[in-house]
Amino acid sequence: MGSQRNGFQKESFVLSVDVGTTSIRCHVYDKEANIRGSSTDKVVPLYPEVGHVEMDPDALWTGFLTVVKRAVQDAGVHMHQMEALGISTQRGTFTTWDRRTGVPFHNFISWQDQRAADLVKSWNKSCTMKAIHGVMKMVYFLTRQKRSLAASLIVFSTQHITFRLVWVLMHYKEVGKAMDEGNCCFGTIDTWLLFKLTAGRIHVTDYSNASATGLFDSYQMCWSDFLCSLVSVPPSILPKVENTSCEFGFTDPSIFGLPIPIMAVMADQQAAMFGECCFDTGDVKITMGTGTFMDINTGSNPHTSVAGRGVGHASSIHRGVFARTHACVSSAGLYPLVGWKIGSEVVYVAEGNAADTGTAIKWAQELELFTDVQDTSAMAYSVSDSDGVCFVPSFSGLQAPLNDPKACASLMGLKPSTTKNHLVRAILESVAFRNKQLFETVLRETCIPITKIRVDGGVSCNDFVMQLTADLLGRKLCRPQHHEMSCLGAAFVAGLGVGFWRSKEELKKLQSADDVFVPREVPKEGSCSPAGEYTPILQSWERALQRSMNWYKP
Repeated sequence: MGSQRNGFQKESFVLSVDVGTTSIRCHVYDKEANIRGSSTDKVVPLYPEVGHVEMDPDALWTGFLTVVKRAVQDAGVHMHQMEALGISTQRGTFTTWDRRTGVPFHNFISWQDQRAADLVKSWNKSCTMKAIHGVMKMVYFLTRQKRSLAASLIVFSTQHITFRLVWVLMHYKEVGKAMDEGNCCFGTIDTWLLFKLTAGRIHVTDYSNASATGLFDSYQMCWSDFLCSLVSVPPSILPKVENTSCEFGFTDPSIFGLPIPIMAVMADQQAAMFGECCFDTGDVKITMGTGTFMDINTGSNPHTSVAGRGVGHASSIHRGVFARTHACVSSAGLYPLVGWKIGSEVVYVAEGNAADTGTAIKWAQELELFTDVQDTSAMAYSVSDSDGVCFVPSFSGLQAPLNDPKACASLMGLKPSTTKNHLVRAILESVAFRNKQLFETVLRETCIPITKIRVDGGVSCNDFVMQLTADLLGRKLCRPQHHEMSCLGAAFVAGLGVGFWRSKEELKKLQSADDVFVPREVPKEGSCSPAGEYTPILQSWERALQRSMNWYKP
């Protein structure tokens, strides 16, 4: 599509912005999905108290405007050539503001924030939750409705917004006053940006972001009246939920000099999945960034654990490592999310995550185990094994399928013969081992045949991690040339909305050449497969996991 603005034909583009945990990125994409211009700005976290993690809403808004203007300038084009704007944002980070003035009542409270930990703990142990679980188990026994099974398993988590919002309502009197007067708006980052971009005209979010808040009913596709009433959150403060692909409105002309249609708003992991073209049931996307997020397309049905085990019920996996239920409907920790809603089509994903992937590698760099992160793959390959060293990557506890917030990070099996190369190899191995755990959880919990696996994120640039993951999973992995897949996914959805691209099939053809990692073949008859060779190493690592669990006492 060419732009006819100003009376002559000009090349047109799609703008896309990704607001992450550490940076805001903007890319200008052309028809071939090539990046024609880019800009990045840092997100500066604030730590007002121990366990509190915040962001300044005004600084985030300024950063957003800055990267958009710089990216267009970097592309050497003009704003009037932008056909649409797509936005991808981190999930679980929110603020509240005055509906009339647009002034926030407090900073953004990050998904990493732990201020509501005690509230979460007390609620999960409460008689109210036990009663809810008991009643819903009985309802499920009578009706066999998956929605009832989900309710019988649910427990709360600090990663969800629910109790951080309850904390705000308890501690900020002006928020309660504005609620009583009908002037309070709640919103995740996407909602705040839409409010600002349209000069306060809209208060909306999309289904992918709403489904990650902990206040949304993915089965009924609406805010949960039950959960809202349970924790005394008035539904009046919640934004309207729209399709992921929707004409959300136009940017106010005063911002960029002319109105630009906002055609996509999407949560970052779901956006990355769309950018990877994981459109079919059984498609898997693994993002290895600060943490690892493994998502599987479950089609038109939200995921519910096939095992149906109750809260606190332990199941053995990996020869003696135990899993417990965690803040989700799955007893192993997979969480059902709306991937995207485009027109009448709703696509769901099930997600598991490991919090400390890039974190562990950055920690090793700060210890000066290496200077350049690009050296780590060669260091790992320079030794035949990790010399019995096991690393447990749990600076933030262990997530699915183990779900132990009290687990500690640890290095075990150190010897006088241990070198930096052994340590680096053990750290990289732990990333692949966690990938194996998550993948086996996905297979067991969803019972969906895997169609393809695409991997992105900064850590995916490490060939050692990629090859070992392929060996352990016994599957082919594809790593795209594009790195910022969340940005690309939001661009794809926005572009489809204005006819810049016409179909998902066209998007698949735009995918750049991939690096492919296939499981290594058995070297000769009678020898173990690469995965088989790792069996004793995995067993040692699983013993290390057990010894690291429940380390921090209340």
